[in-house]
Amino acid sequence: MQDTQKITAPAVEDRNAWKFGFTPQAELWNGRLAMIGFVAALITEYLTGSGVLRFLGLM
Repeated sequence: MQDTQKITAPAVEDRNAWKFGFTPQAELWNGRLAMIGFVAALITEYLTGSGVLRFLGLM
């Protein structure tokens, strides 16, 4: 009889999973949300003609 070995692919984590803690998934979500916040700040500044802090009444 011949020995046959089963070849399996390594387990791959879902890079878009919502995980807490210092994980690659959490860092991806952190970066994505930071980009959305930055664009929102730019749009607010463009539409109001003043900075975000002045728009929020903090300056």
